[in-house]
Amino acid sequence: MRLNKYLSEAGYCSRREADRLIGEGRVTVNGLRARVGAELGEADKVAVDGQTVAPRTPGAPNKRKHVYIAYHKPVGVTCTTEAEVAGNIVEAIGHEQRIFPIGRLDKDSEGLILLTSNGDIVNEILRAENSKEKEYLVGVNKDVTDQFLRGMAKGGIAMHGQTTLPCKVSKIGPVGFRIVLTQGLNRQIRLMCQHFGYRVKRLFRSRIVNIPIGHLKPGQWRKLTDAELRGLLPNRAEW
Repeated sequence: MRLNKYLSEAGYCSRREADRLIGEGRVTVNGLRARVGAELGEADKVAVDGQTVAPRTPGAPNKRKHVYIAYHKPVGVTCTTEAEVAGNIVEAIGHEQRIFPIGRLDKDSEGLILLTSNGDIVNEILRAENSKEKEYLVGVNKDVTDQFLRGMAKGGIAMHGQTTLPCKVSKIGPVGFRIVLTQGLNRQIRLMCQHFGYRVKRLFRSRIVNIPIGHLKPGQWRKLTDAELRGLLPNRAEW
């Protein structure tokens, strides 16, 4: 088994995050610094920052193998698992198991974010080609015009070496709009608005795929229901 897959299946982090940790020299196998792409034998001992990472014990039949939660992230919480970062999301939630966020919301944004101990689903949910919808309510600093809405919906705005895809946009008030994205570029909505001369004053994520934020108040979290998980992971064996 590849080392990054081992860390993911152990619930420590996603495969992408595992490769980063390995590249930084923070992962050892049998006490020796590991390399990216390393393969493990059955008896190999893995540690991150000197702490042993044990393999996950398979769950009992009909029970979940992993943790899946929905969290209402308040403004000011940072979506990182780095313990030294003040206000990090893991510390804010205080879950008894090791979990990490699926994607991110920037520190100045609020709303729904999912967290899990199952690193193998992260890329599946985030990849734009899978058309996983994310819905946001946005407040800006001036009147929302039809021209602005058409421009936002059309796509083709350059950022981070890519261009935005067409998306759904609708007006919800004089200075507010709803937008549904299937991309997750860094600060995408803020940069899209900036392109048209607007400044985001409030950004709230209300839905990810089939999972609404519902009645969660800022700082509250709940477990995902079986119906919500089926929308994310139709194959129950992955739960």
